[in-house]
Amino acid sequence: MGKFKEVFLKNTWYENPVFVLVLGICSTLAVTNNLKNTFIMTIGVMLVTGFSNLTVSLLKNLIPSKVRMITQVLIISFYVIIVDIILKAYLPDVSKALGPYVGLIITNCIIMGRAEAFAQSNPPLISFWDGITSGFGYMIVLVTIAFFRELLGFGTIFGYKVMPGNFVNWTIMIMPPSAFFMLALFIWIVKGFKKEGAK
Repeated sequence: MGKFKEVFLKNTWYENPVFVLVLGICSTLAVTNNLKNTFIMTIGVMLVTGFSNLTVSLLKNLIPSKVRMITQVLIISFYVIIVDIILKAYLPDVSKALGPYVGLIITNCIIMGRAEAFAQSNPPLISFWDGITSGFGYMIVLVTIAFFRELLGFGTIFGYKVMPGNFVNWTIMIMPPSAFFMLALFIWIVKGFKKEGAK
């Protein structure tokens, strides 16, 4: 259990893919002005990362080194297509709102990074856990950003009005530049906590 706890803490805090390694931030700009879409998108990334890691770890001894990277992309693509089909079948509105961004999960460097850096050299179960926790670390950041962007930009949470009637929506919060501003603010706050904890 010690190894699983170590991987969890590493992927969610000490080496979080977004606020430490600064990976996968394109989707921060794309989808974080709506909490529901962000939540579903990040669950998709988490599952794709987990199952891609599992599959790569299971097949690593069968994949020739010359085609290792392209095989990993094919594995990731397979799971992304499954996520896309499920969204279109059960959540068509979300699928339509996310548009091409679901397909672009394939290019998320977190997924390829974990497959190459971890799953390629570790057993299947811990590789699956590494993928899930990396995706969870990614989810924490994006959902937090989406929470504040939707709250201040639309006055809603998950589409439900929560701000008083006289609240004036901050239009800037639903525009793409605010995503980078919020991400920078998030990283700054986290780095501050880390420095205080290190004292």
